[in-house]
Amino acid sequence: MRVLLLDPEQRLLLFAGPAAENSARTVWFAAGGGIEAGETPQAAAVREIREETGLDGVVLGPHIWNRRHVLVLGHGDGVDLREVYFLAHVPAFEVDTRGFTAEELDYVTAWRWWTVDELEATPDLLAPRDLPSLLREVLRDGPPTAPMTIGV
Repeated sequence: MRVLLLDPEQRLLLFAGPAAENSARTVWFAAGGGIEAGETPQAAAVREIREETGLDGVVLGPHIWNRRHVLVLGHGDGVDLREVYFLAHVPAFEVDTRGFTAEELDYVTAWRWWTVDELEATPDLLAPRDLPSLLREVLRDGPPTAPMTIGV
């Protein structure tokens, strides 16, 4: 489960970590994580936002995308990721990572707010790869009326 957190300037909050295929490269991704037993995707989204950013009381917008991706880890094992993406409009804020898990502390190397133009220009990897065009479409046309299936 992932959440596209957009501030009033239409900037998107993303986190960075080493790319699984090539740890010398950086990949940027939206806030989110796993869904715990008995938790709905919406409840998981609100919990993950609070843990990863310190922002509490986020009102989720619509479920906009579904994504399935097999992530191949450095030792060759694959993880089958099935992600649900939500949209949320939030005030601009400083991220507070004190709620990170030990795994997140080891993996996440940075966070920042991105404009669509900056996303289009970055040489870094993005998850999903077509994030700039997908985000531009949401900003231009509004969220889809039903969740779209997107690629890797």
